[in-house]
Amino acid sequence: MSEFSPGQRWISDGEAELGLGTVLNCDFRTVTVLFSASQETRTYSVRQAPLTRVAFGSGDRIQAAEGWFLTVDDSKEANGLIVYIGEDDDGELRELPEVRLADTMQFNQARDRLLTGQVDRNDWFDLRFRTLHHHARIEQHPALGLAGPKIDLIPHQLYIAEEVAGRHAPRVLLADEVGLGKTIEAGLILHRLLLSGRAERALILVPDSLTHQWLVELLRRFALEVTLLDEHQSLAHGDANPFDSGQLVLASQQWLFANPHRQAQAEACDWDLLIVDEAHHLDWSPEQSGPGYACVERLAGAIDGVLLLTATPEQMGVASHFARLRLLDPERYQSLERFQAEEQGYVAVAAAIDALEQESLDAPARDRLGAVVDDADSQALLTLLTHPESDADQRARARAQLREQLLDRHGTGRVMFRNSRRHVGGFPERRLTVTPLEAPSAYRRVLRKLDRDEDYLDELLIETGLDHPEVLLYLDTMYQALADDPLNAEPWWQFDPRVTWLLEYLVEHGDDKVLVIAHDKATAQGLAEGLRVLGGVHAPVFHEDLSLVERDRAAAAFADAEEGCQALVCSEIGSEGRNFQFCHHLVMFDLPQHPDQLEQRIGRLDRIGQRHPIEIQVPVFAGSPGERLLRWYREGMDAFGAPHGVGNDLFAAFGDALADALLDDESLEEVIAETRALFESRLAERDAGRNRLLELNACRPGRAEATAAAIGELDADKALPRYLDQALDIFGVDSQELGGKILHLRAGPQMLDGLPGLVKGEEGFSATLDRGVALARDDVQRLSWEHPLLREMMGRILDGAMGNTALALLKHPAIPTGRVMAELVFRTHCPAPKKLHINRFLPATAVRVLLDESGANLSDKVSFTGLAKNLQKVKKAVARDLIKSRHEQLRELLDKGEAEAERELPSIVEAAQRRMRDSLDGELARLSALARHNPAVREDEIQALRDERSALDAAIEGARLRLDAVRVIVTIDNETR
Repeated sequence: MSEFSPGQRWISDGEAELGLGTVLNCDFRTVTVLFSASQETRTYSVRQAPLTRVAFGSGDRIQAAEGWFLTVDDSKEANGLIVYIGEDDDGELRELPEVRLADTMQFNQARDRLLTGQVDRNDWFDLRFRTLHHHARIEQHPALGLAGPKIDLIPHQLYIAEEVAGRHAPRVLLADEVGLGKTIEAGLILHRLLLSGRAERALILVPDSLTHQWLVELLRRFALEVTLLDEHQSLAHGDANPFDSGQLVLASQQWLFANPHRQAQAEACDWDLLIVDEAHHLDWSPEQSGPGYACVERLAGAIDGVLLLTATPEQMGVASHFARLRLLDPERYQSLERFQAEEQGYVAVAAAIDALEQESLDAPARDRLGAVVDDADSQALLTLLTHPESDADQRARARAQLREQLLDRHGTGRVMFRNSRRHVGGFPERRLTVTPLEAPSAYRRVLRKLDRDEDYLDELLIETGLDHPEVLLYLDTMYQALADDPLNAEPWWQFDPRVTWLLEYLVEHGDDKVLVIAHDKATAQGLAEGLRVLGGVHAPVFHEDLSLVERDRAAAAFADAEEGCQALVCSEIGSEGRNFQFCHHLVMFDLPQHPDQLEQRIGRLDRIGQRHPIEIQVPVFAGSPGERLLRWYREGMDAFGAPHGVGNDLFAAFGDALADALLDDESLEEVIAETRALFESRLAERDAGRNRLLELNACRPGRAEATAAAIGELDADKALPRYLDQALDIFGVDSQELGGKILHLRAGPQMLDGLPGLVKGEEGFSATLDRGVALARDDVQRLSWEHPLLREMMGRILDGAMGNTALALLKHPAIPTGRVMAELVFRTHCPAPKKLHINRFLPATAVRVLLDESGANLSDKVSFTGLAKNLQKVKKAVARDLIKSRHEQLRELLDKGEAEAERELPSIVEAAQRRMRDSLDGELARLSALARHNPAVREDEIQALRDERSALDAAIEGARLRLDAVRVIVTIDNETR
């Protein structure tokens, strides 16, 4: 009976929720099992298959696939398969081959283990019951997936994560300004989708320079282990598809986009979610697509969920921004011209929403609202809002509902989330200090010649091979390009006064970290050399040609608070993606040409969590083109004061004119004046139109507060430390208090194998239950109900047999010695595909039944906790003898308990269906109404919700109870031991 044959029925020891499996095929190495109820197929090694053969005995009641039931009298074997013989409910003698057993039927392991004398410790039984209770509570909790990560509770991040992760196949652009936490938002969404079962596999594509940062961030903040894939790792898989090597795969964009073969392999895999960071680098125009854009477009067309991340959605212009939206919804965003025309209408909607802020609407406000209210529901709200007899509460509710409707129905708010510093708040002051310096003679000589001779610029461009205006702005680069000139014999850093100025600045701020950014690799390398030679200062260099390990080593040397370097010298690549918020001194050794690059530089320090003013230092040569560029930034657009998001428009309009004015003060004045006028105009348009709508829609304070409160409830859950102590003890994990609310966990000598982060003979890890302590210590993990260690322990208990039987003794003066009680714990069982996330409505729910030996139900009279604390353990040999002597009595109690528990099932099912309908019917009605006004609501999203509701309704209706655990309690007198 131990060999596998097609048609045999088995259950998974580790995944009991899969239901009853059928052997499809087997050979001498593997066996493949289909679990039809949950639409899953598994392949196991024959030697180590975690499977248990389903075999029923006399008296068991089993169900056929057609729905009828059989009470087993006997069985026989035919060709390796069991055929059950017995009577159906009509008393007719029938046979039922095991291959025709109902897929939804569950094998009742607890009953069989008990009746064969297999019992576990009482504390195991207690932990099992409490695990069932806590698991059901947490799975239905509104903070599931958001409470565990090691993050600050920042409202806009929580709102976006809660909103996006709640959608079917979310496809959105996360476009918060630099420093507002797009990576955290994406991690929260991914984490919640994984915990809810809505996603199992994700592909994460990031710039090469950010792969390790993402790897560390996902592990440190979200306890998610990802597979970092590159060409070396891919080659190690031979002919196999390397993208099948992990559930969460992280890969470099540069590597994948340059390799058609690897792209085809990635596209051949099944993914639930695609995440693309720095998406503004994807090159697209109406005429053609770049290789990166084309790759992402193919992947996005095959993957249901897509998250695109960029802090500068319009850095390359409106067409570039449209290209991002087109990846998310190609049917909605087909025409660039139509998209631009739609944006013109957002001004009226934003004005109407602002009008709602008035306590009493005046005539102009009513007109602005009337111009955009275009359906009966909204018109009714507007009428109520302006009706003279409506009271304050009615008006407040109408105002809130009308605001929500307008935000939902207009603009790109469903597909794009953009928060800005000005409405998030909490950011530090930016302080700009400009230090004019006299240009050295080697630079002045060229600048004077440029002033005298208009044609010399063309000669200089030819001679250096540099572009205009780089040759004017980056004088050290120009000097190096003229290296053949005998006057240019010594390195530029030996005479450039910016180097000595920087050395003095470092001495002056000896206790502070200083980030230095220059425009290119050669300047950064030369500067680091100059600091070393002239001042004995070791400053690691961070540039684009370093390997990933070398970049991380440089960043780590800078970040080390005790023994690290004071300064880090970066090329322009250092201003994109990396987070250096532990530092608040930024030296711009030169200035970038593009305003968005300037903002990215500042954004490395100016981030949420920065506790100091940002000290921005710009050394500049007096009267030089660099000083003129500085004036354009300061006077034309207030570029150093705060991010404003219109830099790309200004550069597109005046970049060429600015380049021509770098040698002409009179032309520069004109360019600055025109830039300032357009700057103020663009800000007014932004505040009035689409950006205003995006800001209003990117964080709804009420929902954010509710989410934060739900997380706070789990943070303060007093049951967690009690449960953790008991679970660690039972699983054999040693726990040591280190003080400061920190524990050190390590594998004990008797630890059960396979617990995350704990290996016998190794150090273990430090952890805390306190969010604040965890955030203050990178080396301390945060324990929560969602931590992998907790989830692994709970999963093992729920999916295995641990603690599902026990026998205990009870001393009670009012109960005669030798009496038997049975404490039965049933649980709901509802096989369904993981993506339905049925646990939010009907998780495995415990039904406890306590019977005395006469069959009387004592459940309401004696609580689980009250009984458990009065029980005494008994040796296993004695327990087996007691059970053997009471076989028939226990069978009767088990049958009686099942009948008692079945009475509870209808109310459990009804409550679950009510929760499901209350949740999904409201969302379905909202989306259906919204789709009539906002084309960003996809029809497939609505249909998917209808299908989900129908599938959930059927799955919940089919819920059944199964015996999960049973404890036999025998009364004793004071002399009995």
